Amino acid sequence: MSPRTNESASEDGRPRPDEGAPEDDRREIAESGPASDGHRDIAESGPASDGHRDIAESGPASDDHRDIAESGPASDDHRDIAESGPASDDHRDIAESGPASDDHRDIAESGPASDDHRDIAESGPASDAEPRPEPAPEPDRRRAGEPARHRLLRLTACAAALAVAFTGFAVALGARDDDRTVAMSTSPGVSAAQLASGDLDTTVTALQAHLKEQPKDFGSWSTLGLAYVEQARVKGDPSRYPQAEKALRRSLKLRPDNDPALAGLAALAAARHEFKDALGYADRALEENPYSERALCSRIDALVELGRYDEALKAVRLADTRRPGIPVFTRYAYVYELRGDVKTARRVLEKALASAVTRGDIAYVATQLGQLAWRQGEYKTSLDHYARALGADDTYLPALEGRARAQAASGDSAEAIRGLEQVVSAYPLPGPLVVLGELYEAQGDRTKARDQYTLVDAYTAIARSNGVNADLDTALAAADHGDTKAALRAAEAEWKRRETVHTADALAWALHVNGRDDEALPYARRATATGYKDATFLYHRGMVEYAVGDRKEARASLKAALDLNAGFSPLGAAQARKTLKTPQAMEAAK
Repeated sequence: MSPRTNESASEDGRPRPDEGAPEDDRREIAESGPASDGHRDIAESGPASDGHRDIAESGPASDDHRDIAESGPASDDHRDIAESGPASDDHRDIAESGPASDDHRDIAESGPASDDHRDIAESGPASDAEPRPEPAPEPDRRRAGEPARHRLLRLTACAAALAVAFTGFAVALGARDDDRTVAMSTSPGVSAAQLASGDLDTTVTALQAHLKEQPKDFGSWSTLGLAYVEQARVKGDPSRYPQAEKALRRSLKLRPDNDPALAGLAALAAARHEFKDALGYADRALEENPYSERALCSRIDALVELGRYDEALKAVRLADTRRPGIPVFTRYAYVYELRGDVKTARRVLEKALASAVTRGDIAYVATQLGQLAWRQGEYKTSLDHYARALGADDTYLPALEGRARAQAASGDSAEAIRGLEQVVSAYPLPGPLVVLGELYEAQGDRTKARDQYTLVDAYTAIARSNGVNADLDTALAAADHGDTKAALRAAEAEWKRRETVHTADALAWALHVNGRDDEALPYARRATATGYKDATFLYHRGMVEYAVGDRKEARASLKAALDLNAGFSPLGAAQARKTLKTPQAMEAAK
């Protein structure tokens, strides 16, 4: 039963691809233009995703692909099964395949981050066209006054530490996919129970061993590629993406246009924030198999991240008729939240949670509900949802991060800092690093804050070296805590690639911190135009409005931000309150 209707959901077993979809359904699959030839690199360094929310999949992503026929003895040319470089002692199960041929050496080793860790130069203060309120404590411009050599050494050291952590699988993130299928197909060399166990490292090891003996099993190559994508997601480790790409392309070389590999490339492209490519691959996969859950979900993700919200709504409704399940339900909720319909989003997530049976799904959906409640300023409700998530899996880091944010918003900074320190020690992504840095700043510890902001640069450098676009992450972090000119370059580049509410907000804020508020205002208004309720967007809009002299609108926007979520940011919320107390803002209230 779909959570949104009273109509019976289709059976889990999908129809065979040759049965096709109803003709009307096929028309709903909007074309994205010619897909790439399928063999060009998905990843180019550049933009990041909408940063605030990776639309991660939960629940079974199982297209239930039947056992794939095997090819007999392995040839020497195909003995190389993906290595990740030296594994830590804790992860000896990542199988090595022995000497690889020159043509098929290790499927994408992660290696060190690229040398391109240039210092983000500090720009001078932007000039103000008219008086602004006395600023809150200046966000730490972490490189100002620090010798360039020292800055470079510190950044390089951080990058090296992160690279070692990733290569050794030191990062542990995400749902323990207990009882849920991570892989997309089974093959005679890998038991269904093993795949369903959700133990990714064991799954990868088993697939590597199987493919040593049966290197022409295209189904297992696609499964291995998808397992690498999932490892990257749940471990926060972008070094898995090159390995995933090689495995998926091997599958396509063995069996052109097989839908699991195409759907895998769609998921990989989305993870790397190459959303046009993701849409192209998803459409190609759906031409082969209109009921591919992974392709349907990747298509929704791509349309959302490209800012094509009306098409995303059609896509999620289509996916709901074909493959209802938790991956579709959570996307359904987010599409409605982006339109400002929080009530529908909450209702869908609550029904999805009621239908969840595995610990992984319960933790995932409860966390989504916690995040939704937090964005509405409902901190107690948010904490209740996070407690439910952690009751299912007490190691689920998105829930630990969410709980820490809610604690900070509730005024419990000490617990919030402890929680975020735990999160970033395992999951050093830009979002939690910035929040932790701001909490340190709010307590006056700028040295610790600076370290967190430096790690943001280290992470984005590693992500880029593994084909992940990181411009949005750069724009958001650098605008407040780094090089404002670099922030603007990144935001402008990202806006050219995709026009979303998140990229509009990032560009507006980057223009603002560079003193170009007249240019920023249209983007700030566009960020809030869909009705999406985000206090940060309202805060940014209010500060831009204040800077251009529209005090009445500025007061309304800043007040709306604090009314919606008074603890949206440790530093931003304080600045909003301070601005509202300026004589100009007080006068506008009369």
